[in-house]
Amino acid sequence: MKTTLPILLGFLSAASASAEFRTWTRNDGKTAELELLSVTETEGEKAGEFKMRSGRSVVIKSSVLSEADAKLLEEWKPEAAAAPEAASVFDFQKPKKYYVFYYTASWCGPCQQFTPSLVEFYEKNKNDNFELVLITSDKEEESMEEYAVSKKMPWPQLKLKKAQDFKDKFQHGVRGIPAVIVCDLEGKIITANGRDLNSLGDLLK
Repeated sequence: MKTTLPILLGFLSAASASAEFRTWTRNDGKTAELELLSVTETEGEKAGEFKMRSGRSVVIKSSVLSEADAKLLEEWKPEAAAAPEAASVFDFQKPKKYYVFYYTASWCGPCQQFTPSLVEFYEKNKNDNFELVLITSDKEEESMEEYAVSKKMPWPQLKLKKAQDFKDKFQHGVRGIPAVIVCDLEGKIITANGRDLNSLGDLLK
């Protein structure tokens, strides 16, 4: 089913071009994809307010970060922050070519097995041509969030309350999960066989 770009963007609103997610590293070596929103100082120590891919906020002190990232936090200037943006379903930039929709759920055994491979694929192949978005079949927001965190999913996710409307409108023909559907920016399905990660990698280059 072809869905025009304006309708698609009603679900997938592009973030401000100045907003950027990057990998931040803790002093214990753990990493996370975060967007720095603001910096404050408490008791002589800088602390940053960061936005996660899920849209949640977290505060991290400079002493918790690696030496290089602590320096970035120390040198952050207010004028470098992203301008306020209109409310949107997602907080990510519009890709150049494709949306990749990952239909999955925490209760799905095959999804639990497939997701780590998709995470590895995403981290190795992410580029400006595509963005991957989680479309959940969970019934509770908490289950979806815990699943995303436990599997270290670095991509954005559709809010649970929007999931059924999205599925009804775009009719991707998903009859079982996990499913990976690739669409162009007009909403036309390019492939419904995105679980073939070798072919997917060739397509998204």
